[in-house]
Amino acid sequence: MEKYVCTVCGYVYDPEVGDPDNGVNPGTSFKDLPETWVCPLCGVGKDQFEVEK
Repeated sequence: MEKYVCTVCGYVYDPEVGDPDNGVNPGTSFKDLPETWVCPLCGVGKDQFEVEK
């Protein structure tokens, strides 16, 4: 699964880790994140993320 990086603050969403502090289990792909999920560091939406190169 691909990692996604926040273009605003640089936070990297790693699907193998998930975002357990915000209720996202490890193994959750970026596309399966709820639409309401936001960057845990800066609060922007999923539309501000791009595939990590």
